[in-house]
Amino acid sequence: MIQNQEEVLPVVEASQEKTISIVQLIMDGGIGGQIIMGILFVLLVVAVYIYIERFLAIKAANKVDKNFMNQIREQISAGNIEAAKMLCAKVDLPVANLVQKGISRIGKPLEDINTAIENAGKLEIYKLEKNVSVLATISGAAPMIGFLGTVIGMIVSIHEIANAGGQIDIKMLSDGLYTAMTTTVGGLIVGIISYISYNHLVVRTDKVIYHMEATSVEFLDLLNEPV
Repeated sequence: MIQNQEEVLPVVEASQEKTISIVQLIMDGGIGGQIIMGILFVLLVVAVYIYIERFLAIKAANKVDKNFMNQIREQISAGNIEAAKMLCAKVDLPVANLVQKGISRIGKPLEDINTAIENAGKLEIYKLEKNVSVLATISGAAPMIGFLGTVIGMIVSIHEIANAGGQIDIKMLSDGLYTAMTTTVGGLIVGIISYISYNHLVVRTDKVIYHMEATSVEFLDLLNEPV
């Protein structure tokens, strides 16, 4: 029993010595792998920043009082156009901006009012989608950058094999293999995070756009109501 325990202990110690951190893996990947991982880290920071900033902006844009259109209806029915404009300016949200644009065109043909609202809606959508396309770019570029690191790592490994003179040692190939593996994993992680973030923002933006369209239709119906 004592001999068996003595045989187990070196095995445990050896397994503990083989444990390696992610940072150590990156550092062991050589200068090429470090540069690639640095680029991927910057892309990850940019993607996370854009997602958080846009998420908060889109979330705020969708916070509209349910009684907003009822108040607008009351003011317009009473002929208080300026009061309705002030109410829209006070809310200062995409939906309110569309209604304000429509109110400012009251008295003109309904087609002109509709056109003005549509143009204002395009501007509001552009504001909501600001920098979101960058996430789509990162989701596609990050894996390709990671694969570039893989190719660089394989080139390094092949170069070491060519210079080995027939004596191949796994330690000679470690830098290239570390570069190949870590950059691939890093690129895929950044790409997946960016892709999920992009699609989540698109879904939330579509909800705001739907709300804007519904409010625009309600406002136009309000103008068509008999006095």
